[in-house]
Amino acid sequence: MHILDFFVQLKKENRMKKMAIFASGSGTNAENIAKYFSDNQSIEVSVVLSNNACAGVHARMSRLKIPSVTFSNEDFADGRPILEKLAEFSVDWIILAGFMKKIPEIVLRNYPSRIINIHPALLPKYGGKGMYGMHVHRAVVASGEKESGITIHYVNERYDEGDIIFQASCPLTPEDTPEDVAAKVHALEYRYFPEVIESLLA
Repeated sequence: MHILDFFVQLKKENRMKKMAIFASGSGTNAENIAKYFSDNQSIEVSVVLSNNACAGVHARMSRLKIPSVTFSNEDFADGRPILEKLAEFSVDWIILAGFMKKIPEIVLRNYPSRIINIHPALLPKYGGKGMYGMHVHRAVVASGEKESGITIHYVNERYDEGDIIFQASCPLTPEDTPEDVAAKVHALEYRYFPEVIESLLA
């Protein structure tokens, strides 16, 4: 099937929903999502794509018998090789779980309102380029925030500015370190991210 035919057919079919997870790092969120959907009869993780051949997510997916693919920076910037890989695995939705690159315009056009990201803060605070992982948690602590949390949002052409789907918060204390904040936020990610994905794909 030609790649363009696939995306036309994608809009017509009523079949098992398949997601690709994009991940750059250790893959704890990707693993949590994959395990959550492991017995689901209508939604599955079909492939993981990464820009980092050494990322821990590959070993996690190998243990779960889920294919993982590393792509080059050139292929990602072009976008078409990414679309070809997504078509190969009949991917309906893209989930960003600790993924650091901006999504190319051609991929955004082919997956309108079907690319989701999770951000480790309560957007619009502490978003934008360079604000990820511990960079976010350090900024939250430095600003003396009384709460932090997660934001699940659609992805557009700008970092962390897509429409918000869901937010959950956790209280912070003056004694909390960035590592403490990270632990609290991770707990929210593990609890809510799979549930929100399920509600969108069901």
